[in-house]
Amino acid sequence: MTNPATTQNEADIRPGRKLIALDLDGTVIFEDDTFSPGVEDAVRRAVGEGHIVTIATGRSWEATSHILHGLAILPEYVVCSNGAAILSRDSTQQTGYARHTTETFDPAEVLTLLHEHLPGANYLVELADGTRLYTDYVEDWGLNRDDARHVEFEEMKRHEVARVVVVSPEHNHDDGRRDDVDFIQLVERIGLQHVSYAVGWSAWLDIAPKGVDKGTALEQVREWQGIAPQDVVVIGDGRNDIGMFQWAARNGGRAFVMANSPEEVIAAATDTTGSLQDGGVAQAIATVLDA
Repeated sequence: MTNPATTQNEADIRPGRKLIALDLDGTVIFEDDTFSPGVEDAVRRAVGEGHIVTIATGRSWEATSHILHGLAILPEYVVCSNGAAILSRDSTQQTGYARHTTETFDPAEVLTLLHEHLPGANYLVELADGTRLYTDYVEDWGLNRDDARHVEFEEMKRHEVARVVVVSPEHNHDDGRRDDVDFIQLVERIGLQHVSYAVGWSAWLDIAPKGVDKGTALEQVREWQGIAPQDVVVIGDGRNDIGMFQWAARNGGRAFVMANSPEEVIAAATDTTGSLQDGGVAQAIATVLDA
């Protein structure tokens, strides 16, 4: 971990002010990075009423910053890389943010194990400074930037990393969910140890340091921002959101899940909202602000 922040005393917590944390893909934005209906207005209203709206995403910061600007928000902290990276506002940086806290691990063992079972998969690792190393080009990884570098698989094992991403082309076919289930079962059979992981859509596996997820990062943000546990609101749609859903619900907050999410994700939430297409995030924010 780098650059730990000073936590606030319970006496500093301001009752009633919400911390609203939004997942991005499938929640706030479509595949082309356009916004779900009503999101911008809902976020503007929440911020205008004095609440904190931030992002909690599996994306790297480099793939997140432009969304922040699109929403016209400047939260003090942003959670990226499924909780392994927390960014804080820093006016000296070009994007206005700097890495504040980063969790890393040695990926050699897990990469070796995965490669034995998924030799045809595409692999990416994210280093502590945000640099990304990848074995094959995957369009969804946003690799057309200076922070990404093509490497041989063995080089990935030589670095401490904040995140490992695996995409298996052989599990991506036209019959959708069935392949998703097959991939989940394969990952379970592999038996990953000493890491945290979540299986996403389209045979996508995200791996983080053990015990790290969006919820563990948001708990730090909550303390630093002086928000009461019951005033936390999180909104998401994927398996990598389960940790933050459980964290929010456990502490009396609210966890909104998007319609059409996987069953296990819905089970972890406290509330269900509309789909991405129907403006589910805007609906959820309105529900909270109008309560």
